[in-house]
Amino acid sequence: MKIICVGRNYAEHARELNNEVPSEPVIFLKPDTALLPKNHPFFYPDHTADLHHEAEIVLRINRLGKHIDQAFAHKYYDEIGFGIDFTARDVQQNCKTKGLPWEKAKAFDHSAPLSPVFLPLDSLPDPQAIRFSLKKNGAEVQSGNTADMLFGFNALIAHISKFFTLKIGDLIFTGTPSGVGPVSVGDHLEGFVEGKKLLDLKIK
Repeated sequence: MKIICVGRNYAEHARELNNEVPSEPVIFLKPDTALLPKNHPFFYPDHTADLHHEAEIVLRINRLGKHIDQAFAHKYYDEIGFGIDFTARDVQQNCKTKGLPWEKAKAFDHSAPLSPVFLPLDSLPDPQAIRFSLKKNGAEVQSGNTADMLFGFNALIAHISKFFTLKIGDLIFTGTPSGVGPVSVGDHLEGFVEGKKLLDLKIK
């Protein structure tokens, strides 16, 4: 199982970080050790002093595929979950400044908490416009709608499968909307999809 992540897939998020809006999907990977074991708290890593939350809708691949045509990409997933792409922003910036890869900032242990529950697409009001949000200590800090993605689910699968064979169980973190920000020890994060809470996470 691999975790494939998409960067800058919401224009406002790209702008808030002073990044260019991409003309094709920005792809990076996380190892399976980035997943947080079920019901475990998240411990603030000691290699950063500026950890940021990035709330995302997550696809789970349900069949094997390579070079998937966008017209058939919808056959490769049928449910979505909620995830957080934790980012050590200070580490990332240091790596970028030096022109180095920034996996240390994105792919560290437990950097990809994932909802224990996935929702069937056919249970959602509009699978083409999925509303999701993140609350920190009871206040909403991020709110997004997948209709605003630069590259939709099917476009992402078609693009990704040009480079990586997709296998059953692979996860695709599809990008975060604007509103990313820091977390601290003691914070309580809650992730929602269409008003239903899917993720409940405490920072230790």
